Amino acid sequence: MKNKITAIFIIAIVAVMTTSCSDKPVPVTEVPAACQTFVNQYFPGKAISYAEKDLSWFSYKYEVTLADGTHVEFDTDNVWHKIESPMMGVPVAAMPAPVTTYLNTSHPGIQVKKIEKERYGYDVELINEIELKLNEQGVLMEMDD
Repeated sequence: MKNKITAIFIIAIVAVMTTSCSDKPVPVTEVPAACQTFVNQYFPGKAISYAEKDLSWFSYKYEVTLADGTHVEFDTDNVWHKIESPMMGVPVAAMPAPVTTYLNTSHPGIQVKKIEKERYGYDVELINEIELKLNEQGVLMEMDD
């Protein structure tokens, strides 16, 4: 019994140590080409000022911060998972078509502060602090103002 408790304790310590060391800064040159292409396409003229590779047990993701403060997270497939641009707003062209269609119809002219992919669809926060949950087809599921 004592050996089982000791083994569980050691496993827990190893797990905490490996997850606490999972975020590591990387040179911009190590950011995958697909991520750099996304940044260059949707944020032209905005350089990556900081990059980080987040490691988990079976995957990794990259997070980049641009010179203007925009933050983009990429998943293991190097596809954006979250874009946050509180000062400039998320570019319309970077968002999925169903999301932009809904926003153009229901919130015209209001910039997106943050968009994040979720299991159900998208979590969108507008500059005016309204939070929206949209499914993958761009249908409003919930709104919080």
